[in-house]
Amino acid sequence: MSPTENVHDRMTDLSQDVLARLAEVIDARKAGDPDKSYVARLFHKGTDAILKKIGEEATEVVMAGKDGDPQKVVYEVADLWFHSMLALSAFGLTPDDVLTELQRREGLSGLEEFAARKAQRREGEEG
Repeated sequence: MSPTENVHDRMTDLSQDVLARLAEVIDARKAGDPDKSYVARLFHKGTDAILKKIGEEATEVVMAGKDGDPQKVVYEVADLWFHSMLALSAFGLTPDDVLTELQRREGLSGLEEFAARKAQRREGEEG
């Protein structure tokens, strides 16, 4: 195994562990007291509130990128990922569902993936 593969494996394990733990915390808190938990508060407000928050965080990622501050980009992407995980939970999904989809796409060019999705949409519209 090359050093690069070893680093990749460690990052993958760490990423999956962090995402899995965060998903567990979200699931544990989402039915909690909205006055004591930010997660519970957003779930209490409903899916629209969660989705609105994702839009806000995505905009903040763009603004941080425009500012050119790498640390600010990391901070804002972390917020975006967190709120995206709330949406996953709201729809009964997990980080593993996203990782599985990314793994499915691995090795495909972005153009191939885009063409495949476009073809699927066309088939859905015709069927």
